[in-house]
Amino acid sequence: MASVEKVGNIEPMPKIYPIGGGKGGVGKSFVAASLGALLARHGRTVALIDLDLGASNLHTFLGMPAPKDGLNRFLNKHAQTLDSTAAPTPVTNLFLISSSTCSMEIANLFYAQKIKLINAIKKLPFDYVLIDLGAGTNFNTLDFFLTSNKGVFVCTPEPTSIENTFRFIKAVYLRKIKQLIKRHDFDAQAKAAVLDTASNALTSRDIMDIVATYDPEKERFFKACIGRFQFKLILNQFRKNADAGLGKKIETVCNRHFYSPFEFLGGVAFDERVIDSIYAKKLYVKNYPATASTMELEQIAELLANGQPASSLLQPAL
Repeated sequence: MASVEKVGNIEPMPKIYPIGGGKGGVGKSFVAASLGALLARHGRTVALIDLDLGASNLHTFLGMPAPKDGLNRFLNKHAQTLDSTAAPTPVTNLFLISSSTCSMEIANLFYAQKIKLINAIKKLPFDYVLIDLGAGTNFNTLDFFLTSNKGVFVCTPEPTSIENTFRFIKAVYLRKIKQLIKRHDFDAQAKAAVLDTASNALTSRDIMDIVATYDPEKERFFKACIGRFQFKLILNQFRKNADAGLGKKIETVCNRHFYSPFEFLGGVAFDERVIDSIYAKKLYVKNYPATASTMELEQIAELLANGQPASSLLQPAL
């Protein structure tokens, strides 16, 4: 496995992008596999981690059979390091840490296992780590999304998908704020009000108001912590009849109502050949390098890598 070189005695930190969105069927695995392959194509080492626990299928999008081993070896302590469970893929520099061989109980991961896994992800010796998450807003999914400050939300242009994405974003904020409340020295009344069982109905703005009331000095600390997030948004399966400005509109709404910067990375056109590639067990961006969808994904990969789109969309072979 190719690894990232150390600088002196300092362990390099990978750029970690958890990919979530709340709703199933929006194409999170497709986006993860495609972006991983495109980043690897440019010489970066990339690890894809399939954390759709209990429903792992990321290997299918990569055009490869399910690895014989993977995450299970690390969780069962048969592998000392997480990177040793990474399997090579058909794309040079791209590796897969699969959960497909884990038992069905993996969906109910123990807290100690989750913390062990999160800490190991942060130490992976790759340039990029893309985490493919499952649907829903359970605590494991939210905590895996919070592994990094650079989360990516994937949704489709349909109202139900957008609504679920907003619900997922709110759940991420609420989870992070409650973690901050537990870990830091807050006013006892503020902490009790937020962590009370009835607080499940609170929004992140409600909690900010409680902190401002009982512990105003901590309000600035709160907003600074939340402000470190740099969330990204991708609209997948974008059809011609969809509002071309929808992504920017969602970006504007998020930047207006939340405490972190949101960036719309782009839309990915709907293409029936994506389904064809899945059935054929082939990597879409390799099989169809000149389609509009692949070129849009290439631009998104460049934005993640360099902060700006590619100046050229020439498609060298993967």
